[in-house]
Amino acid sequence: MTGAEETSATRTGESGEGGAPRRSRKLLWWPATIAAVIALCLGVSALVAGGSDSGGSSAAAAPATDSPEAGFARDMATHHQQAIDMSFIVRDRTQDEEVRNLAFDIINTQANQRGMMSGWLDQWGLTQSTSAKPMAWMGHSYAAHDGSLMPGMATNTDLAKLRSLGGRDAEVLYLQLMIEHHKGGVAMAQAYVDVARNDVEKRLAQTMVNGQKSEIDLMTSMLAKRGAQPLS
Repeated sequence: MTGAEETSATRTGESGEGGAPRRSRKLLWWPATIAAVIALCLGVSALVAGGSDSGGSSAAAAPATDSPEAGFARDMATHHQQAIDMSFIVRDRTQDEEVRNLAFDIINTQANQRGMMSGWLDQWGLTQSTSAKPMAWMGHSYAAHDGSLMPGMATNTDLAKLRSLGGRDAEVLYLQLMIEHHKGGVAMAQAYVDVARNDVEKRLAQTMVNGQKSEIDLMTSMLAKRGAQPLS
């Protein structure tokens, strides 16, 4: 099942552990959708206002399709989408408020950021995807396997296992997978910060570094409460 299919299935499919009502699922989904739309609009506006590089030149001087700016926007958008998908999965497989709140925060934050990056690509007149290998813009070579396209991304096998679990078991696996996912995201965002020529996008990347490091600490403590540890 693809990421898009999983998202669709999560919105309209099974009721999940504990028989969560369908109405509740819809209420949780719509804020993320609205956030993504607003973020896309704000992201484009900020990009136009801030110029396309640190020198303050006009937005007409768009990054090239093989630039770090475009590569980071595309790859992090893909990376974010899986975090959103995993969070929808666990949200319907536990009644634990702490984990559900974390999942909801990740859904909204990363949908917001994904909308900004997609909006920038549109503003630059660039496609949302290319045939280039993921993270080629940072000289990174990753052996994609079983649906894991970039460092930290869960495999299809991991996601299938997460869908099969409920309660504490689902919480633990979700936290373990998301910690690894965040580690990969932090490394990619920091790599962009180090080479960025676009101040607006650089600020977003730094926000990701700071925010996801904080969430790694939080999730590590949440695992400890459940008598478990990170995978690495």
